[in-house]
This record gives sequence, C-alpha cells and structure tokens, in this order.
Amino acid sequence: MSKTAMIRARTEPKLKNKVERIFEALGLTVSEAINLFYHRVELENGLPFDLKIPNTKTLRAMNDVEKKKKLRGHHNAEDMLKDLKK
Repeated sequence: MSKTAMIRARTEPKLKNKVERIFEALGLTVSEAINLFYHRVELENGLPFDLKIPNTKTLRAMNDVEKKKKLRGHHNAEDMLKDLKK
C-alpha cells in the first residue's frame, strides 16, 4: 500500500530531539516509529498502553509517598505480603 497520507503535529523541541535520538538508537526513522504506533493502535483497537485516572484512594497513597507519610518498612517480602493482607 502506498504511503501518501501526511501527518502534522506540534510538540516541544526538546522532547522531539530526545525522542528522535531514541528512535535513531533503535534504528527507526520518525516515520517508521509513527507507522509502528499506528499499527499497534489498529491491532489493539485503542492505545497500546493503559491510560488511567487514579482513584481517590490511589491519589491519597501517591501523595503520602511523596510526603513520606504513613510509610511502613519490611524486612522481607513475606512480612510485606502478610502486612498487605491485613
């Protein structure tokens, strides 16, 4: 199939440069990366990653971590899992 459709988008110059260097390291042109993204959207019938708005409980927990509030330490994974089941 011939590639004749044009896509135009605006983005921040710093982001563009950083991402283009990543594409280059992966051996991809910007056009190839965009086409890859479009194919994944088509395959997934949506975005190829989750987009979620955190609920109130999650937002509160994230805020607590940022403020280093209500944090509990554990000596090993077993103790952590026991604590989580409470």
